[in-house]
Amino acid sequence: MNTANTTNTTSATNTTNATNAAKTANTANTANTAKKPDHEISDGRDCVGSASNPVPATEAGVASVRLRGVARAAGRPTAVAVVAAAVGLILLALPPVASAQGYPARPIRMVIPYTPGGYTDTMGRTLGEALVKPLGQPIVYDNKPGANSLIGADMVAKAAPDGYTIGTVIAAHSVNPSLYQKMPFDAIRDFAPITVISLAPVILVANNNAPFSTVAELVAYAKANPGKLSYGSSGTGAAAHLSMEYFNSVTGTKMTHIPYKGTAPALTDLIGGQIQLMFDVVSSMGQQVKAGKIKAIAIASDRRMAAVAQVPTFIESGVPGFVSSSWAMLLAPAATPPAIVDRLSGESRKALSAPTMQTKFEEMGVIPVGNTPAEAMTFLRQEVEKWGKVVREANVKLDQ
Repeated sequence: MNTANTTNTTSATNTTNATNAAKTANTANTANTAKKPDHEISDGRDCVGSASNPVPATEAGVASVRLRGVARAAGRPTAVAVVAAAVGLILLALPPVASAQGYPARPIRMVIPYTPGGYTDTMGRTLGEALVKPLGQPIVYDNKPGANSLIGADMVAKAAPDGYTIGTVIAAHSVNPSLYQKMPFDAIRDFAPITVISLAPVILVANNNAPFSTVAELVAYAKANPGKLSYGSSGTGAAAHLSMEYFNSVTGTKMTHIPYKGTAPALTDLIGGQIQLMFDVVSSMGQQVKAGKIKAIAIASDRRMAAVAQVPTFIESGVPGFVSSSWAMLLAPAATPPAIVDRLSGESRKALSAPTMQTKFEEMGVIPVGNTPAEAMTFLRQEVEKWGKVVREANVKLDQ
């Protein structure tokens, strides 16, 4: 209640004025109380509470503040106080954000969009095993094959971005945007690359009776006999398929594609002479070359590989810049906190740079990489652009 200021004069008139002022103030306060409060907090529904008794924010709506006036009675909350309270309610309504501090606190799931035992699975598990000790948590492998890796990759894209779901993808991830008219995710924007695990250069092999043994002889024969040579692959859109289309585009040759359901049946027909050529990774072809069942023409790497040291590169063989490979990349959902992505990338780079890991990879015919998230993102963008051009120029179709 407001009290009139008094002087040393205590006349009856002043006392009466003070009493009247007090009555007037009380009447005004009573009227204000009957009105809606100056500050009203709403949770986005019909329920409304006053600033002194706010409605808590819920998942259904976030509290908002509406200032109804600037006049204040003594002891009433200020606009700043009400806004601060509302901000607190908003923060409480938001989901917790993962932090690198204390991460990881539970097992990590690694989604692998292919069946166990292949290149993707081997790369994911090999790196994963090396990460268990420094991270202090086990890694659970979840193989989700299907739709040329779309099923598994989609699971990663839509997972909670908290660092507890990551995935391993290969070159098909960069090819799919050009093969599929509709994608369940964006191959670049919906992911946070962690590191490129490895490159797996493909090797071009031929039937032993083919009338060529070098790149130069192959190009000359193919140009003299356009469309006569047939080559196999593990499937339409696979690295083995697009590598040959890439080769055709840079050498001006034309060969007929015969897609198979996997590398094994294609290799069987290559040995039997039903097809004359095929690309595939060294780990699949190296032993057959050493056994003399097929012959190697060249490897699409910038350097020779220890597993097939006798095989020259395409660059050595007169095709400048011809490098083609499958690759394996570790990635996370796009909104994963950078600190967590950096932690995973840092530990991955340490693991991949270890001498024992490098030796293991070389024996498999793959090249360990281990780069930063920014470098991995640049690599992914370049791969999407490169293979998109190849798909368009070769007019590659999924039903081919």
